[in-house]
Amino acid sequence: MSLKRYEGKIAGSYDLEETIGKGHFAVVKLARHVYSGEKVAVKVIDKTKLDDVSKAHLFQEVGCMKLVQHPNVVRLYEVIDTPSKLYLIMELGDGGDMYDFISRHDHGLEEETARRYFRQIVHAINYCHQLHVVHRDLKLENVVIFEKLGIVKLTDFGFSNKFIPGRKLETSCGSLAYSAPEILLGDSYDAPAAPPTFIHSIKVLT
Repeated sequence: MSLKRYEGKIAGSYDLEETIGKGHFAVVKLARHVYSGEKVAVKVIDKTKLDDVSKAHLFQEVGCMKLVQHPNVVRLYEVIDTPSKLYLIMELGDGGDMYDFISRHDHGLEEETARRYFRQIVHAINYCHQLHVVHRDLKLENVVIFEKLGIVKLTDFGFSNKFIPGRKLETSCGSLAYSAPEILLGDSYDAPAAPPTFIHSIKVLT
């Protein structure tokens, strides 16, 4: 839906606060619902800077996030569309991302904690694959910590896509340091089978 945006607010419903993340065409801001006071994360996407490929990724991201409803995937509450911006209203974690969380522990995480979080990530990925959704940008920075709840959630589906079992994907995307070898080589790849190196990053940092 197209809604009027007021200065410092989105449709008069959310007060925008500080920026908590940045990307090429988007920023993530902390926001608060003006009536309930609930804090949320708002991904603000500048549509005027998007080319056709980026617009396609944006539609894929929204579609995949609407489809994937799982306790270990960040929930998309609402999508607000304006002529120049798209706002994705999402639930907010209280512990930052996994990279920062692990970095705050000088001696790494306790084995039981690392095992519990690792299990939750695998459950989220497996659920996505059951729905024929592949994330394609799995990394520590895209895992959000909900510290009070003792859980982690997968976020940022900007490179996600639907796949057909048995058919390989061609698009080389994601974060270079975490990409599978076949993606780095520019080969076609079996989406669910391409192993991200972020798995090894968790093992090293913990």
